[in-house]
Amino acid sequence: MRKQFKETIMDLSTYDDKIVLIFGDVSVYLFDEFKRKYSDRFYNMGICENTLISVGAGLSSQGFHPFIHTITPFITERSFEQIKLDMCYNQFGGNILSCGASFDYAWDGATHHCYTDLAILRLLPNIEVIQPGSRKEVDILLRSQYNNGKPTYFRLSDYPHDIDLPVEFGKGVVIKDEQSNFTVMTAGPMLGNVMEACKGLDVNLVYFHTIKPIDKETILKFKDTKILVIHDAFGLYEAICEVSNLSVSYYGLPDEFLSLYGTLEDIRKKIKLDAKSIREFLKRDFLKQILYE
Repeated sequence: MRKQFKETIMDLSTYDDKIVLIFGDVSVYLFDEFKRKYSDRFYNMGICENTLISVGAGLSSQGFHPFIHTITPFITERSFEQIKLDMCYNQFGGNILSCGASFDYAWDGATHHCYTDLAILRLLPNIEVIQPGSRKEVDILLRSQYNNGKPTYFRLSDYPHDIDLPVEFGKGVVIKDEQSNFTVMTAGPMLGNVMEACKGLDVNLVYFHTIKPIDKETILKFKDTKILVIHDAFGLYEAICEVSNLSVSYYGLPDEFLSLYGTLEDIRKKIKLDAKSIREFLKRDFLKQILYE
């Protein structure tokens, strides 16, 4: 997704001279071309995440469209107060783009894992929260939201899915509507595993790339079904639960720190979010539960 971020920015910058990049020593070489062409609008400020947010807010106050970018836990959990006050409270627009969540940096351990960013940021007034799942989604959603005057969070991943879906900000996508009384809902790159797990099963499948505002209209279409939210982060389940009188359960993260070092696939297998484990859970527990009710 970072490569798509770069390609989209390079295109937008040909006609928008208000775009400015504020980086925290991440993806710097990827943006060498931007730095050469627009050296006065590229700032690699190093590892000072709170300052990145404050500088971005200041540039926004002067009419620029900042793109603030570094590793997920440091620009969200560490900088939550700066986002809250400097951007949301002051109603300064700007784009925060992270990389590394939830377990993309599995090999760096718990300090670099991040699975609370969507949950905490969606609580802030005036903010948009987006979790693209594919390069196409990154491109379309960046273009539609980057200069709308609102603080917008984009959670980028280096492990996108490759499923071609319609993309519109704030709109969920109904991938399967089997008229079943059981509905699976998911978001972001996890769609790849979830879609594989649901193949051939009598379930509805709904996908979200926008966490805030959540598409309540689409959720309500399935209000009379049992809903299972499958996600490798917190935030989607809580957003869906804003719709009243639903029967919703969550399948995802355990209540523990993951000390396993390895790959993203290793982490997903350990917490049973690989396609095989998800499918086994669906067949063993939820579909059986519905069958015998």
